[in-house]
Amino acid sequence: MSAPTHRYLSLGAGVQSSTLLLLAAQGAIPGFGAAIFADTGWEPAAVYRHLDRLTGIAQHAGIEVVRVSAGDIRADALDPDHRFASMPLFTLGPNGERGMARRQCTGEYKIKPIKAEVRRRLGYPHPTRVPAGLRAEMAIGISLDEIGRARDADVGYMRNVHPLLDLGWRRTDCLRFLAEHGLADTPKSSCVGCPFHDDGFWLAMREHSPREWADAVAFDRAIRNGSARANADGHPLRGQFFLHRQRVPLDEVRLRPRSRPVDAPGCGPWTCPHGEPVTADAERGEVT
Repeated sequence: MSAPTHRYLSLGAGVQSSTLLLLAAQGAIPGFGAAIFADTGWEPAAVYRHLDRLTGIAQHAGIEVVRVSAGDIRADALDPDHRFASMPLFTLGPNGERGMARRQCTGEYKIKPIKAEVRRRLGYPHPTRVPAGLRAEMAIGISLDEIGRARDADVGYMRNVHPLLDLGWRRTDCLRFLAEHGLADTPKSSCVGCPFHDDGFWLAMREHSPREWADAVAFDRAIRNGSARANADGHPLRGQFFLHRQRVPLDEVRLRPRSRPVDAPGCGPWTCPHGEPVTADAERGEVT
């Protein structure tokens, strides 16, 4: 099999992918034809500021940072005319059943637009078939302590590679490296209203980012009875949706951050954390 002539970075703008971009900019690992950031439209302001900073570093090294998007995930979720890409919302059934909705948001808003951009750069946009043997390498920011999250792409024209695993780096190595180069404040990449936030993250948002907290509270309230599309189609949720695992309104949650904060990973295109078992279908309005 011939070596790939296209090499890209899946840039989530979190700790590990920022480390890979900086390593490439310094020439410590092979460079990238482009660093691709899939914008959900609902990242925290700190992530967008950090992305601007990374863009400057990348441009100085001759690496193009590309922003791609499949839409605004928050606006789309509340639009009755838009298909709802299910988020991993916590569910509470009519008889107290507790579960979690399917997670489709990562695939729809991160992986799909990145694949579309890779196809475009290869010269074969969808639905044109990509010739056999033509492929791109996609570098994914997974460190040694997250090796269980490493997996390959599900298409023949793209092959995921994991440079941090090759280096034997852990997340702590990435944090130290970023701090040594003035990027100690690299934020966690995830949507403002991601249900995977822990209490420490929610508390920090409430205390330091009141606008984003108010936005998340409003969204939590708006999705209580299911997706706007399902309700418009006459399929209201048989139960309730919540952003927080306590399954009460977000502004009523008793936040209990851990006494020793945990540096939790963010949500990258191929590295979104897994949650509770799936027991709800958001599009059909079912909680089982």
